[in-house]
Parts: sequence; structure tokens; C-alpha cells
Amino acid sequence: MTEPRVLVDTTVATTEGMGELGARLAGVLRAGDLVVLTGPLGAGKTTLTRGLGAALGARGQVSSPTFVLARTHPTTSGPDLVHVDAYRLSDPVELDDLDLDWDGSIVVVEWGRGFVDGISDDVLDVEIVRATGSAGDSAADDLDPDDVPDEPRRVIVTGTGSRWADVRL
Repeated sequence: MTEPRVLVDTTVATTEGMGELGARLAGVLRAGDLVVLTGPLGAGKTTLTRGLGAALGARGQVSSPTFVLARTHPTTSGPDLVHVDAYRLSDPVELDDLDLDWDGSIVVVEWGRGFVDGISDDVLDVEIVRATGSAGDSAADDLDPDDVPDEPRRVIVTGTGSRWADVRL
């Protein structure tokens, strides 16, 4: 297995910027890719996925799948986008029970660390870090992602596996 490699380490200043980063990621994704999003509530995981979905031509509103666990969004010209939220799962086996099309879709899993181990050797890990003590650490956690105030976030995108060895973002 190829060692993890940081593809992007950047500061994203706005909600719009987070969507733009998602669109940038969409440009390198293909069927079978697994993207894991990590960050606190209100960090921008769903916002990034919205940008990714818009760039892929995903049909339907890309919104947090927290209560349905997974949503499949057919796209206009490529593989489906499968958006999963592992926040309410208690065991990785539950993710397997969702019967996702891992090979034929682009699968994005929010809160997926520790839940996707063993699914693929090739993982694109996106960690979103919000400053401690920021506006989002308390009251904003309960807001819709569109209502969270803009504030800088550090985003680290790491590719693990041979799939990401030569990818440039």
C-alpha cells in the first residue's frame, strides 16, 4: 500500500470557498473512489459535498443525510454520488448493511473514520479543522450548514493508496 500523501493543506475562508474546494475535488474523482470527511459539527462537510455534487451534475438537493444515513444522487454525466453520514452508526458493520455501490459510485462518507477501514486501500481523507473557540463551537452547531457564519477553516486532503499516488489537485 502506498503511504498517505497530503494533496492539499489550505485555509478556506468562506462557505463559498468550501463549495469551490468540493468542486475542485470533483475534477479528480471517478467511480470507485471513497472520500472520508472528518470535522466537527458545522465544519463544512456537507457544504463541501454540495460543491462536489454541483460540479458532478448531481440531481436532487445534496443535504446532510444524517437521518436517512445515505442518499444516492444520480449525476448528469458520470457515476452516481453516494452521500453517507456515519454519525449515527455504532458499528462499521452497519455501514456494510446499507448495501452501497462502492465500485460504481463516488462514495462520500461524513464521520467515516474508523467505519470505512477495509473497504478500500485507496481513500481520500478530507479533514476540516475549525479554530477552537470559534463561533461554530457552540450555538452554530445546531444550525443548518448554510446558516453557520463564515470563518476560516483549515482543510487537509490526504490520499492513501496507489489511486492517489500521482494525483495533483
